[in-house]
Amino acid sequence: MSDSNHDHHDHVQLEYHPALPLPLGKLCLWLFLSTEIMFFAGLIGAYVVLRFGSPVGTWPTPHDVYLSEPLGAINTFVLICSSLSIVLALEAARANNSGLAKRWLLVTFTLGCTFLGIKAFEYKEKFAHGIFPNKEYRRLYDRSDVYYVSALKVRLEELRTSLSDEEKQLEAVPGVTRESFIDTMLNGGVTYTARQASLTANNPLEAQLIIDSLVYGVHHHETTEYQATRLRNEKKSLEAPLAEFENKLKGIETRKTEIQTALAAEGDDKPSDEDANKMRAEQATLMQDQAKTQTELKPIQERIAFLDLLLANDAHLLNHGINHEMPWMKLPMVIPSGHMWASTYFLLTGFHALHVVIGLLIFLLVLFSTLDVTKANYLENAGLYWHFVDLVWIFLFPMLYLF
Repeated sequence: MSDSNHDHHDHVQLEYHPALPLPLGKLCLWLFLSTEIMFFAGLIGAYVVLRFGSPVGTWPTPHDVYLSEPLGAINTFVLICSSLSIVLALEAARANNSGLAKRWLLVTFTLGCTFLGIKAFEYKEKFAHGIFPNKEYRRLYDRSDVYYVSALKVRLEELRTSLSDEEKQLEAVPGVTRESFIDTMLNGGVTYTARQASLTANNPLEAQLIIDSLVYGVHHHETTEYQATRLRNEKKSLEAPLAEFENKLKGIETRKTEIQTALAAEGDDKPSDEDANKMRAEQATLMQDQAKTQTELKPIQERIAFLDLLLANDAHLLNHGINHEMPWMKLPMVIPSGHMWASTYFLLTGFHALHVVIGLLIFLLVLFSTLDVTKANYLENAGLYWHFVDLVWIFLFPMLYLF
């Protein structure tokens, strides 16, 4: 009895599998995605270290670099919807419904193209404002210093020589031609700032404030009443020396007229030779004083003319920025850590966009095929890759657009 029971005991049956219990294509995809995860983890980690390792207040805000949070949110929504549509395409293929699967795959492809279109528009905005990585300082500067002032001077001189005669006569602001505006900005803005910064070199704080005012007038994102108040006070402080020099010039001109009249007199009113020589000597001295006074007066007049442009219409030009109001000038601008931000932004989003393009090509290969159950494994692997691309963007969006 016991031997009979023993003979009927079940035996463990072992079956040899020459590979992992999943399709070879899916195994290769998971290995590929594991390397991609490490690749993007390194890029994101580098961005985090640079972003939070920079001094407080020196990393650009999204607004500083023309990042649109709504556009970023729309792109995030687009990719999430595309993840859903590729899943629906897979389920339709498994159900052997080729027509429905093809429609959902077309939706996924369209959403991916929409994402790239929005990203291309964002790139265009960066390039239009000169925000892109480059090995030479052209339009983007990290700090407001004498090097930036020098670059601004070079750009204005280029503009002055490159504008055609017709462009020179176009209005930059109401009542002021482009040629006049460039001259006023060059003389009363850049040259005056460089001169005053050098004169106050022993007072670095004051020199920096002078340069910062010019930087603010050219390009900024957050309006501050401080700069407008500071420049109004500067204009008021220049009114006294302006009046003093103008009165001095009037006195010199009056005295020169008196001497000229005396020297031209005839008869009894004619001065003696000795008096005439003294008058001529005085006349020469007056001409020297006049030339010196005009030299001292000219920078003040140019500065006041520049301040009048900035402060006109409730400081409209100052509070909006010359670069914003007159994009044709393409002036250099200061964005703290701008070069580092541009390098990391284009590196992260560029590689992500490249992966999106690869995903779209994968979809395109079967978009015009019969998407029945035989294509289910292909769509599943393509969907896994697409979900990974979407997941990377889920990390990039808050890092780049919200912090």
